[in-house]
Amino acid sequence: MSIGSQVQKARQYCEQKGARFTHLRETVYALLLDKKGAVGAYDLLDTLKETETNAKPATVYRTLDFLLEFGLIHRLESTNAFVACHHFGCSHPVQFLICDNCGLVKEIQSEGLQDTLVKQAESHGFQVSKQTIEAHGLCATCQ
Repeated sequence: MSIGSQVQKARQYCEQKGARFTHLRETVYALLLDKKGAVGAYDLLDTLKETETNAKPATVYRTLDFLLEFGLIHRLESTNAFVACHHFGCSHPVQFLICDNCGLVKEIQSEGLQDTLVKQAESHGFQVSKQTIEAHGLCATCQ
């Protein structure tokens, strides 16, 4: 799916939820869609300033908070960076493969992994409400 069609899909999704998909939100989401790896907030700000000269850190963080709230992006905890989600609108367990050499981030979904985690958590009287797993290593290109 092209970046333009993914942005249009996100706009429609937000409108269905009663939220405005502003120009800034669209721009930041498109920037993240265009990257193969994760992007930090200040790197986004630097790129954004090329077209939005009055962009400030608070502006970027508010935009990222919105995109996170609506499931349009994910935050990688280990690197404090952000990646676009291509299948938003559903609640899904998330696992990421992160290349420590080139920065490639691949989102995968392993239902078996989630089932194992939930069963082990339940055996300890714990209920999992959200799950994100990040695995660092080397992608096939960098090996």
